[in-house]
Amino acid sequence: MTRPNILLITADQWRGDCLGTVGHPVVRTPNLDAFAETATVFEQHYAATAPCSPARASLYTGLYQMNHRVVWNGAPLDDRFDNIARAARRAGYTPTLFGYTDTSPDPRLHHPNDPVLTSYEGVLPGFWVRQPLAEDEKQWLSWMVSRGHDPAGLPTIHHVEPEEGEKVSLKAARYSKDETQTAFMTDAFLTWLGEQEEDRPWMAHVSFLRPHPPIAAPAPYNTLYHPDDGPGFSGAPTAAEEAAFHPLMEALQDYQQLASHLPGTTDFVRDLTERDLRRLRALYYGMITEVDAQLGRIFEALEPLENTLVIFTSDHAEMMGDHWMLGKSGFYRESYHIPLMIRAPGGVAANRVSAFTSSTDIFPTLLDLLDIEPEHAPDGASLLPYLSGQTPLSWRDAALWEFDYRQFLKKWPEKFPASAHEGSSTALCRLGPEWQFVHFSGMPNILMKATCTSTAPANEAASHPDLVIANLDALVTTRMRHNDETLARTLVWDYYRE
Repeated sequence: MTRPNILLITADQWRGDCLGTVGHPVVRTPNLDAFAETATVFEQHYAATAPCSPARASLYTGLYQMNHRVVWNGAPLDDRFDNIARAARRAGYTPTLFGYTDTSPDPRLHHPNDPVLTSYEGVLPGFWVRQPLAEDEKQWLSWMVSRGHDPAGLPTIHHVEPEEGEKVSLKAARYSKDETQTAFMTDAFLTWLGEQEEDRPWMAHVSFLRPHPPIAAPAPYNTLYHPDDGPGFSGAPTAAEEAAFHPLMEALQDYQQLASHLPGTTDFVRDLTERDLRRLRALYYGMITEVDAQLGRIFEALEPLENTLVIFTSDHAEMMGDHWMLGKSGFYRESYHIPLMIRAPGGVAANRVSAFTSSTDIFPTLLDLLDIEPEHAPDGASLLPYLSGQTPLSWRDAALWEFDYRQFLKKWPEKFPASAHEGSSTALCRLGPEWQFVHFSGMPNILMKATCTSTAPANEAASHPDLVIANLDALVTTRMRHNDETLARTLVWDYYRE
């Protein structure tokens, strides 16, 4: 079989429920909905961790955080690990990046004065970068100047005109729908796509920034959704009640400032009202539809290319008002439930999968598709059987994610019990069909209903000790199953005979 073209698209901070094709009552994603009619849609897909660098490390290596140990933005990725770009090179591709991977390099391979060690925005080893887009957005801003924008206004390009009496303004951004970062990246990819030779398979990773903050939408997307539309928020009636649920929630409320989502503001997220959150969410929905419009341009360009594998997903999700939070942190599922659609050459059209899948499954799937061996043992499993309409004989019965909160232990030690400082700084979460279980070292475990509600979260661990034990047993088993097997798979004298 001829090797396929491979396109991996990530849209940063896209919630898994924010797709028309999975039944969101408000969000419009017509191009992804049409794509879903030719693809396999994984409805219960979860990031392995958060925030950006840890989540992407899992996506690119197929490893849980317990093994790759990227615990925060700026934590380096050990160079010994294989990844999607390195594996693709072994298969004969030149993996090409549009955007970013947020991979902090292994410092042992660099001189201390190397500027690459000053930022977490390194490039995953193996990628050739065609169009970068760093957090400072300099490449996009230069493009904006070439389109006639005043350089003096660039530092505040995401500030929108205020609305009287409103903390969250729904005014349009100062750039048009054809000048967004998404449009900029789409233009770059389509130009490169037109340069590819017909008989030479290609691999590209288009890493879109949006709908990641700052939250600013151009016309008409800024008013596409009314703030009153959409589901209710999950969580307690007040931010104070939410903070009282767990020490980590209290610390997160002290950490989450609104400026990351609305530039120029000084408030904390906990200071927002439900009205504010609804207005912010309406803009977030608009940004999602804006990205969908640009995806439509890509899907149209790919129509003549039948032998192309297309993967659409995100690195992690976005709380967007649930539990009085924004961004991606903590243990709630809203931070981790992300979209995944895969269209494989010769695959089954309009296929829906309700089984729990993980971002760690992407790397093993590509390995399986290309029929190449990894250089480390991945934690995830190949999704290839699902793509052909089959069901694997053995599959996980729950989703697993981790959140390392050592940064909060260091900054606010008084918010946590003394016992929390003596153990692991990771919240290990197991989500099943009915229950979510969160294990903490040195703090009480949490057992709560898996279904999101508009009431205060309740810890039912004391009422269901049997379920606590069952979940602890499952977590221990999972940890043991995912011990590093890279060199343990065979004996040294048989290693190269298999």
